[in-house]
Amino acid sequence: MGNISLAIVCVLDYTIIHLSCPQIGSSPQDYVNAHNAARSEVGIGPITWNATVAAYAQNFANQRKGDCRLVHSGGPYGENIAWSSGDLSGTAAVNLWVAEKADYNYNTNSCAAGRQCGHYTQVVWSDSLRLGCGKVRCNDGGTFITCNYDPPGNYVGQRPY
Repeated sequence: MGNISLAIVCVLDYTIIHLSCPQIGSSPQDYVNAHNAARSEVGIGPITWNATVAAYAQNFANQRKGDCRLVHSGGPYGENIAWSSGDLSGTAAVNLWVAEKADYNYNTNSCAAGRQCGHYTQVVWSDSLRLGCGKVRCNDGGTFITCNYDPPGNYVGQRPY
């Protein structure tokens, strides 16, 4: 019964004040679904969750707990990172990256002047087949999320799909 009460509280909290409990929108399937929705929009195949990539991502996220700084891991995978001063769901982080689609021009394979679109192109990089993400609530109350991609994408001169 305790789990049911917690779920109800989380849902009520989410719907009334638009804050999410850490479990809502941050499961492996939530990350995969958000990525695959964007990938299907451009006609490419799905990405799948990978435990090895996820362990790497969570380990790196845990390292950011003390400062919540937006720095990349420098590891062997493609990587998108996100930060919020409060809670942030995994789905919301992916949606932030996917929103860069508006600034990506497929014909020129470039971003609009002064805009970023590399997070979006990594999400839809067709050769990236395995995904792992990590999330941590930082000591300052913020949230750090990282998603890692194997194989990595965003190679200069190549289109994502």
